[in-house]
Amino acid sequence: MRILVVEDSEKMAALVRRGLEEDGFAVDVANDADEAVWCAKENPYDAIVLDVGLGSASADGFEVCRRLRDEGRWSPVLMLTARDAVEDRVRGLDVGADDYLTKPFAFDELRARIRALIRRGAEPRPTVLSVGDLHLDPARHRVQRGSQTIELTGKEFALLECFMRHPGEVLTRTALTEHVWDFAHEGDSNVIDVHVRNLRMKIDRPFGRSSLETVRRVGYRLRDETLGDAPA
Repeated sequence: MRILVVEDSEKMAALVRRGLEEDGFAVDVANDADEAVWCAKENPYDAIVLDVGLGSASADGFEVCRRLRDEGRWSPVLMLTARDAVEDRVRGLDVGADDYLTKPFAFDELRARIRALIRRGAEPRPTVLSVGDLHLDPARHRVQRGSQTIELTGKEFALLECFMRHPGEVLTRTALTEHVWDFAHEGDSNVIDVHVRNLRMKIDRPFGRSSLETVRRVGYRLRDETLGDAPA
């Protein structure tokens, strides 16, 4: 297993490296943001230990993580920080980190968290969902078609997010209802049809698209390509 440690403190980097090597990991160390991004793009790491407070005027650990995710690098990221503020943890997770550990930490906990991340694997986990030129940012609760922002209600947003996490798949009305509403929901049976119609009016019709289509007697599908004609 190969680990990348991103830490600008040579002493801390050496301590983490030595401890991980004693556990049998192959460990590379990067001391700044640019070196970290280059290493992660060139090598398939099983996990990345990333310090938030890199001593760089241009990029901190948050920016490094964001760059890696934008580049499609999905190695699990464990962020280290001396700050225990909730907003820092939220920001780290929003830019694509998988876990968070506050300094000072017990090395046994670091080992355990790395092992858990490695078991999770490097599956794609984009922070912004995209299907064609339709983009949805869950953290910022923002939807765009191209460069144009689209305003959605909370339920419409949740419904679109479900479609965009399963592009090209036919989703039944039951599956969509269970995703957007809780088990106690006893609304009208056509509630999904109403919300899908409203979604079409916002994400397709104004742009001359027909990406959200009906599959008769089954449900709905968000096409992973765009067409010129909107449905009647």
